[in-house]
Amino acid sequence: MRCKLTAILIALILVLSLVAVASAATLLCVSDQELKGQETVGSCLAKGERFAVVDQYGLVRILTPEEVALTKVLNPKVFETRAFGMKYIQLAPPLPPLPVPPYVGG
Repeated sequence: MRCKLTAILIALILVLSLVAVASAATLLCVSDQELKGQETVGSCLAKGERFAVVDQYGLVRILTPEEVALTKVLNPKVFETRAFGMKYIQLAPPLPPLPVPPYVGG
């Protein structure tokens, strides 16, 4: 019974991770349309560039400075990725997933 429950849990985790990858959003620079991965998102933000998150439906959300600061705390890997402008949306990688929190149980 325990083995069956473990197998179901693993299958559920795999399905959820595939759904997350399939519906991944992209981070694009809106202030420099010509970026083609020459710089990282972090270096562009340091220069004052503005970014937006584009979801799989093409809906765009411009990130405020507060959203950028909170994202740096929650998912710093986002700012290590290469920066792409809106012109090169097809080349932009999906956003990296949130890091897995450490196991705290006993």
